[in-house]
Amino acid sequence: MIYSFKDFIPVIHESSFIHPQACVTGNVIIGKDVYVGPGAAIRGDWGGIVIEDGCNVQENCTIHMFPGVTVMLKEGAHIGHGAVIHGATIGKNCLIGMNAVVMDNVMLGDECIVGALSFIKADEHFDARSLIVGNPAKKIKEVSDEMIAWKTDGTKLYQSLPADMKAHWQECEPLREVPQERPAQEMLYQFWNSLKKRI
Repeated sequence: MIYSFKDFIPVIHESSFIHPQACVTGNVIIGKDVYVGPGAAIRGDWGGIVIEDGCNVQENCTIHMFPGVTVMLKEGAHIGHGAVIHGATIGKNCLIGMNAVVMDNVMLGDECIVGALSFIKADEHFDARSLIVGNPAKKIKEVSDEMIAWKTDGTKLYQSLPADMKAHWQECEPLREVPQERPAQEMLYQFWNSLKKRI
C-alpha cells in the first residue's frame, strides 16, 4: 500500500521489501535492504521520513511527526514490533525494543539500545551507546561491545530478509492438515540464542 500525497511519491530502493499490508505515504525515502512488516504505518504527510540502508521496521510500527519535521532512521536501525517513532532521529545501528515509544525531537546517538515498552519523552538527547529503559526512560548504563555485537548480528538477519521474501514469499491457500513431508524449519533460533549468550 504505497500512496502519493501532495505530489510527494515515496522513493523505495528495489532491494527493499515492503509488505503489501504496510502503508507508506508521501514524503518517504527508503534505502537498500530495508524490511517493512505488515501493519507498519510510515506516514510522510506533514513532514519527511528517511529510512536509510539496512533498517527494519517491524510489524505494527508507526512512524510519523509534527508538521515540518523530518524523521531519520539512520543506517542499520532496528525498530521492534509495535514501536512508535514520532518526530525523532534514531542513530546508526540503534535497537528500539518492542512497543517502545520515542517522542518528538528525541535524538539517539549511534548504537543506542532502547528497552521494550520504554517511553522516551520529547526533546531528550542520548549519547551514543546508551542503554535506555523505563517510563520515563533513562540511561542506565553504557552498551557493551558484546551487546552491540549481538544487536548487529540480529539485524543482519533482517537485512537478508528482503531478498528471502522476494525469493520465497507468495500468497497461498492454507492446507487443511499437516503433511507428512512438511519441511524442517531453519535453525535460526539456535543462531539467535547463541548470540544472546554473549551478553
